[in-house]
Amino acid sequence: MKEDSKAVGAEGERLNKFISNTGYCSRRKADELIFMGLVKVNDKVVDSPGYRVKSSDRVNVEGHKIKHAAKQYILLNKTKDAISTVSDERDRKTVMDLIEGACEEAVYPVGRLDRNTTGLLILTNDGELANRLSHPSGEVRKVYKARLDKRLSYDDLKKIREGIMLEDGFAQVDEIEYSKTDGDDSVVLTLHSGRNRIVRRIFEALEYKVKALDRVGYAGLTLHHLPRGAWRYLTAEEIRKLYKYNKKTDSLK
Repeated sequence: MKEDSKAVGAEGERLNKFISNTGYCSRRKADELIFMGLVKVNDKVVDSPGYRVKSSDRVNVEGHKIKHAAKQYILLNKTKDAISTVSDERDRKTVMDLIEGACEEAVYPVGRLDRNTTGLLILTNDGELANRLSHPSGEVRKVYKARLDKRLSYDDLKKIREGIMLEDGFAQVDEIEYSKTDGDDSVVLTLHSGRNRIVRRIFEALEYKVKALDRVGYAGLTLHHLPRGAWRYLTAEEIRKLYKYNKKTDSLK
């Protein structure tokens, strides 16, 4: 028997937010689990994300009892061989292996980086923040360094600035420049799109191969000399600024 959410008052926290705030999964994933009938409150299936969870309620997701956990925020400099998932069915290295021992709470990556892409990745159990940063409407600013198989011609650089048509639509970057610190086969580009393999596909459309791709900036954060494969906790100030991230100015106010 499914629980009628209308029978519950406005007190308490929305069920989807409660689940994401425990670190079990993102809020969007929580919605999916709720609609699939995989969430129970007090041993009854609840199919409404807006159901209000009270402090005395028992919440069970996919057979697991969940509860609020201390919030954790980790910044990782991902290595090339690590997969941006919590687990892998083929037993390959994941980003969780890189932060082993960082906290007792279950954290998960905010967004993903391809296995062969290195650089800045945030892991947290703060579902609200993860949702803010991951949702397309947030248009979070991402900065990449790309090393190509040959120097990018100026004509092709201008084409990328103007936008490239890909198989899934128009791809627009905010900025692209030749790297001032790396070789003449390297460029730095900034964009807001979160489409799959977007950076690699932009260059492939112009017949360039990306030999190395490194994310060096995300939502105003930088690696700031953090070694490859190393991690650190975000500071309270960084967390506060992430919550106030302004997509229009790309600033951390």
